[in-house]
Amino acid sequence: MAHGPHGRPSGRRRWLIAGGWSVLLALPVTPGIAQPGRKGKDSGKDGGRSRIGVIGSGKIGGTVGGLWVRAGHPVMFSSRHPESLKPLVDGLGPLAQAGTVAQAVAFADVLLLAVPYGAVPEVGQQNNWKGKIVLDATNAIAGRDGAVVDEVKANGIGATTAKYLPGARVVRAFNFTSAGDFARESHRKPPLMAVPLAGNDAEALMVASALVREAGFDPVVVGGLSTADRFAPGGKLFRQAGTAEEFRRAMAE
Repeated sequence: MAHGPHGRPSGRRRWLIAGGWSVLLALPVTPGIAQPGRKGKDSGKDGGRSRIGVIGSGKIGGTVGGLWVRAGHPVMFSSRHPESLKPLVDGLGPLAQAGTVAQAVAFADVLLLAVPYGAVPEVGQQNNWKGKIVLDATNAIAGRDGAVVDEVKANGIGATTAKYLPGARVVRAFNFTSAGDFARESHRKPPLMAVPLAGNDAEALMVASALVREAGFDPVVVGGLSTADRFAPGGKLFRQAGTAEEFRRAMAE
């Protein structure tokens, strides 16, 4: 991606932050990524739908991945023991399948990372993330995730995830509230529930925003990865489950 002075994206790929509120401007389609709802030379047999891999198919992964299956995306749910995912994928129909983490990474245009944060270094080391868009729904929890929690506190959760997933285009998403909220509020009567996003790659943010909409929510770009702590545990926007307008007001307080 082209960058201007101070490492900022330039030209059509610039996204602006004004008063804590971000606007995506005329972002181009990512070559080689099947955009949600788009058809074209890269659509292949999936009809323009993104092929999504879910790494960590527990409550968040299973719920959000299931919303994407219902929106028409092929989704591979992964686990160290993919046979344990048979009830999940059988219940979601033919667009859902189960595999190992390595299979999901190889399969996917876009990945949802939803493992306990203590597993992130190992998952990162064992797979090739170069060029992959990764929606990071993890949270670092003291008492569960070990020494990496101290690293998150020192450097921020966005930067820490990016470190352990070298080459990935990381967008923080779907980590700010519970799986129950996502299940209940998806595609509710407008105004939709807002889902905050943070990332440094404008094209990855565009893809993530489209997938948030297809899951039935309203995407809100908070800023770059350095702002992700604002809606992680301990941040003022964590558990701020409301509309975009309510989220905007909370950001301004």
